[in-house]
Amino acid sequence: MASSKNKALLEARKDLPNVWHSPLMYTLCDSPLYCCYSVLCPYCAAYQLRGRALHGDWSRFTCCQGSMPCSGSCGESKCPKFCAVTEVCCCFTLSVATTRFMLQDELRIQNTKCDNCIIGTMFVLQYLNCICSIVACLTDIPLIDEAALITDRVADIAYCSVCACMQTQHKMEMDKRDGLIEPRDGTVVRAPPTQHMMK
Repeated sequence: MASSKNKALLEARKDLPNVWHSPLMYTLCDSPLYCCYSVLCPYCAAYQLRGRALHGDWSRFTCCQGSMPCSGSCGESKCPKFCAVTEVCCCFTLSVATTRFMLQDELRIQNTKCDNCIIGTMFVLQYLNCICSIVACLTDIPLIDEAALITDRVADIAYCSVCACMQTQHKMEMDKRDGLIEPRDGTVVRAPPTQHMMK
């Protein structure tokens, strides 16, 4: 069960003023090469994006960035990069979600209703697959076995595609943050001018 702090953060993210540079539905069109990379090498993409979300400062890394009971007690201070690799490999979905929450909090971004619907559909398909698989284990009905197999394939496709689109969305948002691409509203994100000391 999520702590009251995590619940408060989730509620606060609903009213943030900004939206993602690219909605989940359009990430494949907006950045097809990175989307393919995220499908073929999802763990590498997740690790690299976490590093970028931390602005390259791995000393700030903690497991799931403090959202889990084990956060901070997994040896992150001694070998943060190894712990990040372990997190990505063992808790991939949670790792992607953590990077997403970090970006939302830093850049004050909320999900659109469409983004929430797509992510929610992915989770519903995972639950449906789990239920069908349990029922198939408990019965000897061939039709149930086939249904379990079909829901497994559909859930896997949804999982892989949505996670890839989310990671592409994160990458494009950090590109905008770092001034590598221009925001869609035409304003350009630039570093503040150099200030000189008065004599």
